[in-house]
Amino acid sequence: MSSGGWCTIESDPGVFSELIGAMGARSVHLTELYSLEPSAMPKEHIHGLVFLFKWDQNHADTAKGQQEPGVFFAQQIVPNACATQAILSILLNAPQVDLGEELTAFKAFTKDFPPELKGLAISNSEMMRKAHNSFARPEPFVVNERRATQEDDVFHFISYLPINGKLYELDGLKKGPVCLGEVGPSNWLEPGAPIIQRRIETYSKAEIRFNLMAVTADRRERLLAERAAAEKERNMTIGKVQSRTAQIPSQEELDRRAATTPAPPPMGEVSVDERSVEELINALAHATARSAQLQQMIAMEDQRVEQWKVENARRRHNYVPFIVNFLRILAERNVLLPLVEEAKKKRPMR
Repeated sequence: MSSGGWCTIESDPGVFSELIGAMGARSVHLTELYSLEPSAMPKEHIHGLVFLFKWDQNHADTAKGQQEPGVFFAQQIVPNACATQAILSILLNAPQVDLGEELTAFKAFTKDFPPELKGLAISNSEMMRKAHNSFARPEPFVVNERRATQEDDVFHFISYLPINGKLYELDGLKKGPVCLGEVGPSNWLEPGAPIIQRRIETYSKAEIRFNLMAVTADRRERLLAERAAAEKERNMTIGKVQSRTAQIPSQEELDRRAATTPAPPPMGEVSVDERSVEELINALAHATARSAQLQQMIAMEDQRVEQWKVENARRRHNYVPFIVNFLRILAERNVLLPLVEEAKKKRPMR
């Protein structure tokens, strides 16, 4: 990668989630999708989808796109920036996202720019380039850059998202957004999924190397809100049980009741005062179990984010000095050449 250039980065939820945080946006994560079926969708609010595919200059798609009022669209000016541009296409068009100070200022500054100037502004943003290039893989040797040829595998990122009740495909290599139809103000994926599926199929014919990710709200926020509601219901139920001079069962008894009794209706559907002590204790058992389950899910989500950090640190680490030193030690001990000869013997015959 030359000075001032943009590196290629891996299509991975942990990479993109950390990239978003590095640009200042908060409470946004990515989740890999294996299907557009409703059952495969995350429960969190989905801001948009990012699709990675093998780009072919001769692919069948003829939609060129055109400028649309109220849509942030930037043409891709520099090579390798499509990953960050696909993310920005969603973040800067999603009113629910907390962009942070720098992205908010960037959106306001470029609001009236034409697409090519928006793309130029992205390529000239030191903050965005630095965040993007923080995932550059350490290279042991300096290699002169060259343009990709038809023999190279070139991959490209594009975005799908709803804006003002319409479904758009945003591809920085086109002249403007491609409107794919009406989807309504909410639950946009239900009518939009078949349209997106057809679009994906036009790009991925006879090709299995593609990737689809959802840009969502941070799952931990939903889980924390649900746990707070479960704890509130649990505390209210304890108060009602104690007000009727009934004893709070042991944890073992609550666990048994949660496993053997049906869950009662939510507090809002049946007045607490209408429930018997037995029903209140059953409700307490289920609220306690639900709170514990949510706490476990929050811990798992925290662990997943920590694992992202570990994996990203490994992506950035330069292992070349270790490998060179290890080979030198093997050579000094006169075991390197025997190992090489043994490896040659195991090499399959062609």
